[in-house]
Amino acid sequence: MGQHRRRHRATHLAIVAMLLTLLPVSSFADEVAEIIKKVEDNLNGKTATMKITMTVKTKRAERTMKMQSWSVGKDKSFIKILYPGKDKGITFLKMDNSMWQYVPRIEKTIKIPASMMLQSWMGSDFSNDDLVRESSISEDYTVRLLNETEEVYTAELLPKEEATVVWGKIVMDISKQYYLPSKVRYFDEEGMLIRELAYTEVQPFGERFYPTKWIMDPKEPEKAGHQTVMKVSDAVFDGPVSASYFTKRALKRYSD
Repeated sequence: MGQHRRRHRATHLAIVAMLLTLLPVSSFADEVAEIIKKVEDNLNGKTATMKITMTVKTKRAERTMKMQSWSVGKDKSFIKILYPGKDKGITFLKMDNSMWQYVPRIEKTIKIPASMMLQSWMGSDFSNDDLVRESSISEDYTVRLLNETEEVYTAELLPKEEATVVWGKIVMDISKQYYLPSKVRYFDEEGMLIRELAYTEVQPFGERFYPTKWIMDPKEPEKAGHQTVMKVSDAVFDGPVSASYFTKRALKRYSD
C-alpha cells in the first residue's frame, strides 16, 4: 500500500513539475512575440515622413538616389524619387499588400505583379517585396528566442503555414536599449544565408529613436562586392500625413 502511495505521489509530482515548466513557456512565447511587435511599432510609428539617400554599389559602379517618403502605420506608404534627373518624378504607392509605380517618362501607372516582387527595387539590393512585406513579420512568422545577452535579444522567425512569404527563416538581433533591430539575416528555404541587413546610427527624432543608416549586404556568391546603403534624414514621426497620398491618382498627381 505504501509503495502504491509513493508511486502515486511521484506521478502527481511529475505532472505538477511538467505543468510548471509548460506554463512559463507559453507566457515567454507571448513575451517574445510582443518584443517583435514593439520593434515593428518603433520602426513604423503611427505616421512617418522622411528623406532617404540610397547608394547602390556593385563591382563596376556606384550610384546615388534621393527620395521622399510618407507612410501611415505599416499598410500605407508613398515614395517619390527626387534624384537623379532621369528617375526624378517616379512614384511608388503601397496599399496593404499591393504596389503600383508611376513612370513620368512614359506617363504610365504600372501595378507590380506578384511575379515581380522578388526583383530588385530601383536596381538596389532591396526588393519590391521589401517595400510591401517589410512590416508583416509579426503576422506572417512565428518567433522564438535563440539567445539573450545584456544588450541584445536574438530571435528566430519561421513562416506560418498559410503565410505567402519569401524567406524560409529570419534571424533578428534586437537592441534592448531601443527595441530596434540591429542586424537581420535572411535565409532561403534550404537554410542558405541570402543577405544581411544592419540597422545602425540610431538617432533621436522627437521622442522616438530611429536607425538612420541601413546597410544591405547580399551574401550570394554572384553578388560579391554588392551593397546598398540607405541613409535617413529629416524624419518626422506621428505627425499629420495627408490621406491624398494614398490613392492611385496620387501617383501622377505628386510626380511633378
